[in-house]
Amino acid sequence: MKSTNWWKYLLAVLVVGASGVIFMGFSTYKDAPPKPDYISPSGVEIVQRAAVERGQLVFQKYALMEYGSMFGDGAARGPDFTAEALHRIAVEMNDYYGRQVTNNNLDELSQIEKDGISIRVKRELKANRYDGERNIVVLTEGQAYAAERLVEYYSSKFKGDHKEAFKPAGYITDDSELKDLTAFFFWGAWVCAVERPGGESSYTHNWPFDEYAGNTPTPSVILWSVIGMLFLIFGLGAVLCTYSYYSKTSQLQVKENPVNNKSVDASAPTASQRATYKFFVVAVALFFIQIVAGVLTIHDFVGFTTFFGYNISEFLQITITRSWHVQLSVLWIATCWIAGSIFILPGIYRQEPKRQVLLINVLFGLLVSVVVGMLVGCFLGPKNLLGDHWRLLGNQGWEFVELGKLWQVVLFASLVMWSVIIYRGVKPALKGQSAFSLPYWILYSVIAITILFLSSFVGGKNTNFVIADFWRWCVIHMWAECFFEVFTTMIIACYMVFMGLVSRQGAIRVIYLATLLFLGSGLLGISHNFYWNAKPAALMAMGSVFSTLQVIPLVLLTLEVWKFVRVPEYSLRRSANSAVAGSSFGFSEAFLFLIAVNFWNFFGAGVFGLIINLPIINYYEHGTYLTVNHGHAALMGVYGNLSIAAVLFCSRHVIIARRWNVRLLRSTFWAINVGLLLMVVMDTFPAGVLQFRSVVENGYWVARSQEFILGGTFQVLTWLRAVGGVLFFAGVVPLLYFMISRLNSLKAAATEHSSEEPILIKEEIPECDVRVA
Repeated sequence: MKSTNWWKYLLAVLVVGASGVIFMGFSTYKDAPPKPDYISPSGVEIVQRAAVERGQLVFQKYALMEYGSMFGDGAARGPDFTAEALHRIAVEMNDYYGRQVTNNNLDELSQIEKDGISIRVKRELKANRYDGERNIVVLTEGQAYAAERLVEYYSSKFKGDHKEAFKPAGYITDDSELKDLTAFFFWGAWVCAVERPGGESSYTHNWPFDEYAGNTPTPSVILWSVIGMLFLIFGLGAVLCTYSYYSKTSQLQVKENPVNNKSVDASAPTASQRATYKFFVVAVALFFIQIVAGVLTIHDFVGFTTFFGYNISEFLQITITRSWHVQLSVLWIATCWIAGSIFILPGIYRQEPKRQVLLINVLFGLLVSVVVGMLVGCFLGPKNLLGDHWRLLGNQGWEFVELGKLWQVVLFASLVMWSVIIYRGVKPALKGQSAFSLPYWILYSVIAITILFLSSFVGGKNTNFVIADFWRWCVIHMWAECFFEVFTTMIIACYMVFMGLVSRQGAIRVIYLATLLFLGSGLLGISHNFYWNAKPAALMAMGSVFSTLQVIPLVLLTLEVWKFVRVPEYSLRRSANSAVAGSSFGFSEAFLFLIAVNFWNFFGAGVFGLIINLPIINYYEHGTYLTVNHGHAALMGVYGNLSIAAVLFCSRHVIIARRWNVRLLRSTFWAINVGLLLMVVMDTFPAGVLQFRSVVENGYWVARSQEFILGGTFQVLTWLRAVGGVLFFAGVVPLLYFMISRLNSLKAAATEHSSEEPILIKEEIPECDVRVA
């Protein structure tokens, strides 16, 4: 593949991907389920459209997506409210018609009568009686009765104190809010049950699985699962053949001049590099707080919330602790990546722009304000202490986009500032450089991440939940499974060039190929998030194919990166430079975390992601602990390890040599990664398999009920998480201590600009294209 043709391939991928995403957006708006008024057969208004919209706001104000889920998206501590409401409606309808037959004595029902009533209920739930001209739905008598009974159920759930109730009792006490919230859940249940106009299944393709309510997998779900697997096998074979054919250009090129300890110790950071250290300290501190919030969250699962006679859950409800846990996971990782990318700018152009350090400090202030605002807002919002300003200052109520609107704006301003800093740093080096050189790749990645964040501003407070969720996924998926993957590859490649392990040209080739593969599968792969949240069948078809293809670049990265496990030792041993040969590698601790990134990229993102992506599997699995398992293994395993690698790589340059603690940092590596592995194999994966089995055997609502969550086996597995959790925590604490204790042990900033050529754009020295045995 000639570099002169690179634009053609990249442009083709972007055009196809962007066209697909535009089609998804158009389909989402065009085919979104309506929000009608629901009336009884006699014309009495049962559920108002306005109540559904107010109920959505209640759902978000109290951050219920951090307790349960809607259409399977959200937290796993509580029920999926759409599945629960649908089943409750089916139960109440069966009871209503049963009492009519037996004059209120259900015990007198014969099996034939029960079967007949069951068939009637399923037909009534599936029948679409929506009148588009008047925007109303005429309910049957049984549905109208069930809707009224549903209000009683959810009032008891949030005000009462019983097994299925929210803990602690009295989380929502306002009767009008509870009635509106129930209206929102009723609408969600209707969307899951009623047939889409012109179709033979519901808006959600008959999800969730509940035979009692008439929801079972559609033929399309099975068909596209088979087709998706065929595309995976064919695509993997085709890419591996191409990879083998272009093996010379597709592999990294090993160099024999890795950076040793002596050269790192003797180096002096620039002023901007030194200024990034505080970012890393704050990031690790946020990592620690995130873990504490996670510990408090999991304590709620097992009911162990009382310490020294005080019930913490009465002060810090799970909706608060999980909001912190989820949002901090994004913020501490983002902080590391922002600082890590700024750190490498002097490797592109030695002379720093004027007032660059000032801009970096302003950026730091903006990020700190986002974190403080988020922590306070996510605490006050669900407690209803912000009044009508809860959405502006508190918790918006969207998982992974919890930030209040004000803090969301500040975060976007931070990303814009980051882009400006990066541009100022690379601008002098862009002249005469190829559009695919490392400086350009850094700029492309940062700008793309910044622009994509605009998606989070599209959904308004009254936007249809299905449409708003599309834009939420445009942030989450496009970041995590698309452009973050490109950024990950780019930053790892740059670090390995800095470490002296690979050539600049080799790094550029790998970034380009990874970009083609990640964007080629990731842009359209977003559709696998739209299987069950009321999107048309075409999106399920796209998701089944392209989401399975997302594993291909992860396989290729595994083939490439594992060759480099012993590269530092190998290169040092073979180096012709007597000053380098026989010395130790200068970035061994950071390199360990980079190797862990590859392991978790394949295992956590690839394996655990693939097993839940096919539609027929995801139909039963969606919203269970198998999703939790994939999320933890991929987010912490890949992006968490990469972030710590960035922390250690940059800190190694900045901290004076005698204060570097190899034993402590290596212990941190093993504690964090072994702890994460133990949490996965002892809890999240087996618990997910157990929950998956329960869905298949009993229905989705059963597997998400408190009876299941508080059941013996699930509780034992949750307690077993402590084995890995304690080890993981034991790895984070010394890392935090190390970073804070070295604040006064930083090297002085270089007073003169180095005459050495910038690492990321200098001409290549003769290199050795070898394979490491």
